Amino acid sequence: MAVVKATSSDIALLARLLRAEAEGEGIMGMMLVGNVGINRVRCNCADFVGIRTIPQMVFQPHAFECVLHSYFYQRAREQEKRLARRVINGERYWPAKFSLWYFRPPGDCPPQWYNQPLVGRYKLHCFYEPTGETCENVYNTF
Repeated sequence: MAVVKATSSDIALLARLLRAEAEGEGIMGMMLVGNVGINRVRCNCADFVGIRTIPQMVFQPHAFECVLHSYFYQRAREQEKRLARRVINGERYWPAKFSLWYFRPPGDCPPQWYNQPLVGRYKLHCFYEPTGETCENVYNTF
């Protein structure tokens, strides 16, 4: 059962994001990127107030650098669409299970990003989840 509403074009858009952001990190890396994106749609807090759809999340200004590159605009492949459906249906994995931010630093993960604590690292990406009551919706189960 979907945890956010998604049309077939939303699934394709999310699939393109997964590939463009984390293809080099394999299936789990793409799933983690998807977790962060779906968390942003669900949370309605912090930098993501009013982000209620997958297109709003993907094209939020300054959210994903990949939308500036032609690779992102290639047609979605079936493998990534399957992964997008899985995260839309609520599959979550550590360290992105409750994370709202991730990035790929040139070296070690900073202990904080946007004043949020480091949760963990997967390959080259560092993941950060919100603290306190400011974003408690991200911790809701489905």
